[in-house]
Amino acid sequence: MLAPMSDPVPPARLMLAADGTVEGYASLFGEIDQARDMVMPGAFTQTLKQRGLRKIPMLFQHDPSEPVGIWLDLVEDFRGLRARGRLIPDVARGRELLALLREGAIDGLSIGYRTVRGQIDPKTRVRRLYQVDLWEISIVTFPLLSGARVSTVKQTPPPSLQRRAAEAAWRSLQAAPTGSASAADAPALPARRGRTALTLSSRADRKQAFAAIRRGR
Repeated sequence: MLAPMSDPVPPARLMLAADGTVEGYASLFGEIDQARDMVMPGAFTQTLKQRGLRKIPMLFQHDPSEPVGIWLDLVEDFRGLRARGRLIPDVARGRELLALLREGAIDGLSIGYRTVRGQIDPKTRVRRLYQVDLWEISIVTFPLLSGARVSTVKQTPPPSLQRRAAEAAWRSLQAAPTGSASAADAPALPARRGRTALTLSSRADRKQAFAAIRRGR
């Protein structure tokens, strides 16, 4: 049985203080997100003990090259994972986010994680997550969980076109006999937003692509 609420239901938007402190729910227990995942109470207990605050970065849009602040407090309560942190105004993106949050232009929170223990209900096809390895918490535009704002959510970004092309090239090189890979074997990256399609046609191109995979792009 859930404990009675001693304060009102948290607002749909991330709460922002004058000093740049933000607070909200990064995940809500018992809520089904758009990927049909449901985080269960206690799912973050182990990862919070093992990682600690400094190993769970505050990012923008799940981009590891966009740290925007630090988390000061991460606590599981009967509603979900409550997060309190501070944006760093000395970081250009941090200043931008402060302005966007103040105007209500962005207010989503989202977690990046790996499932450690989960189970899919065969009837509803909802996956219940009993234990997760929390990697990061991001301020995002579109959270998967509608209740998770800079007060609640979770979102796993799709791999970039560059990463998909690089991974396909790597698989083709692994499958081909040594020395047989050629420019014709390498997949082309489709053009997008007016940019010329990228073809991994040279050794240098492939090295750059594989380096992108290692960096997690």
